[in-house]
Amino acid sequence: MSNTITTTDFNFPGQKSVYRGKVREVYNINDELLVMVATDRLSAFDVVLPEGIPYKGQILNQIATRFMEMTSHLVPNWLIATPDPNVAVGHLCEPFKVEMVIRGYLSGHAAREYVLGKREICGVTMPEGLKENDQFPEPIITPTTKADNGEHDADISREEILEKGIVSLEDYEVLENYTRVLYNKGQEIASDRGLILVDTKYEFGKTKDGKIVLIDEIHTPDSSRYFYKEGYQERQDRGESQKQLSKEFVRQWLIAGGFQGKEGQQIPEMDEAYVNSVSERYIELYENILGEEFFKADISNINERIEKHVLEFLKQ
Repeated sequence: MSNTITTTDFNFPGQKSVYRGKVREVYNINDELLVMVATDRLSAFDVVLPEGIPYKGQILNQIATRFMEMTSHLVPNWLIATPDPNVAVGHLCEPFKVEMVIRGYLSGHAAREYVLGKREICGVTMPEGLKENDQFPEPIITPTTKADNGEHDADISREEILEKGIVSLEDYEVLENYTRVLYNKGQEIASDRGLILVDTKYEFGKTKDGKIVLIDEIHTPDSSRYFYKEGYQERQDRGESQKQLSKEFVRQWLIAGGFQGKEGQQIPEMDEAYVNSVSERYIELYENILGEEFFKADISNINERIEKHVLEFLKQ
């Protein structure tokens, strides 16, 4: 397989701890900064797949940081700098234990629930008479719990979040407001690129001084679903599938191979041709979402490159 970064083992000055998520590895520096490394790991159905995808970490990091820069005047975020194509450095935050999912269209998980006859998701009522990929009259917020490693995220309603004291009412109203503001801006940017931002998720945290900020990623193909705008309505009218820009193609490949993350199921073999095809799709996603050419970073020794750039930044 091509050279990829699927795990890291850095020891930076002032390092207190390391958190390893499904895709990102986060280094705590002196309880002040977080160094977030986007690896080339690929996850689907809450499972990390066995092969890394060349350039995926760079693509996710650069899309997320670019969107944070484009939206920082609307919603504050954790980002300070991007010293390496795979690295974002930001303020240490205490994450909220919910992910804010917002859906403008009946797609993905919501569509699967709808087909089963359910008309309520996360305490929000979905209108009758919709078909898959139809637009909702208004975007709906369908939060999930933020699972620990190995567990699945679970749907949760606004009422349950408040009842269980997971988030205070005052803070939750800020999270809802920020979610809508970011989604509206994301839709506007997507539309300028000939795309539709179908649904997405945001994560938020609190800085040491109590400020609520956007953390993690924003509007990447791992956290969002995009359709091509051209021909969207015609495809809906004909009852055809939409042309998607998202990680959905990986999920569909896994489903076709008999894998949906359930116990006893085997992940299909990821040969070199398939891995490279996924890499090419991610590059296509980058270029469509940001409207610019993707420039591949030097991956001859990614770990060494990242370590050098982070050490240089921390010295400053």
